[in-house]
Amino acid sequence: MNVSLTSELEGYVKSKVATGMYNSVSEVMREALRLLKERDAMQAIRLEALRRDIDKGMDSLERGEVKPLDIEAIKAKGRAKLVGKGS
Repeated sequence: MNVSLTSELEGYVKSKVATGMYNSVSEVMREALRLLKERDAMQAIRLEALRRDIDKGMDSLERGEVKPLDIEAIKAKGRAKLVGKGS
């Protein structure tokens, strides 16, 4: 397999090898792909959690367990927090 990188990425990969952290460009690329795979797995987990939360909210809505959104109360709470940070 051949991979084409931009000159910026190629320089970055070579700099990683130059630091001695990696023995070869292939090691850097394997680590990068491992991290990409890990990131994709974490995104899938977060997406599934979001879907569960949405389902939970929709179920609550269908059961009538909701109350109106009070935007002014939310704004007031946010403003109070901002004022507290300024101290």
